[in-house]
Amino acid sequence: SFTMNTYLFVYDLLQFCGHSWIFTNMIIRFMSFGKDSLADTFYSIGLVMRLCQLLSVLEILHILIGIDKSCLLPRFLQITERIIVLFVVINSQEEVQGKYVVCVLFFLWNLLDVVRYTYNMLARTGIYYLPLTWLNFSMCILLYPLSVLAKAFAICVSLPYFESFGTYSIKLPFPFAFSIYFPYVLKMYLLVLFTGMCFIIQNLFSERKAHLGRGNIKKKRN
Repeated sequence: SFTMNTYLFVYDLLQFCGHSWIFTNMIIRFMSFGKDSLADTFYSIGLVMRLCQLLSVLEILHILIGIDKSCLLPRFLQITERIIVLFVVINSQEEVQGKYVVCVLFFLWNLLDVVRYTYNMLARTGIYYLPLTWLNFSMCILLYPLSVLAKAFAICVSLPYFESFGTYSIKLPFPFAFSIYFPYVLKMYLLVLFTGMCFIIQNLFSERKAHLGRGNIKKKRN
């Protein structure tokens, strides 16, 4: 319906503005301060980044109620990966926030999202610009695996701090005699991360084929 399409357009516009601000801020800071800007990336743009990622949870709801026709599981995995790494791993350990991997991770996320939300906004209005369509469904196949590697590296960097400070580790008193050692949870999650990557990449190739097929492009041009 027109109302739902307008709502989705406004949502994509808000996300585009947020990620564009982050991406532009990172570029300007790097051009102004060089490598010195990398260490305090989280402190300068972390708040806006967290707001954008929290807002992205709505995309799962959009699929569940049927106003977005995307596949649920791949999108759910992509969103939860970012939420876990950003809020559980990076946000909880101040020592990790100053690592260069955070800057690399934010750069990859925002580069992908600026293109994706630009494509989505135009698609809501019935505009399919072929170079942008190609870029949206091709760039993610290259950059998504790199972002997964950056997430995994961020988790590995954080492990010594989770071990030292005991963050999120739980030891229940007697008579339960049960404990959860959070570094082990993160190590197990690494397996989930790479397993999910294989599934998501397969889905990305399927989406690219569906949107860049000759007949589909010809239809959109007309």
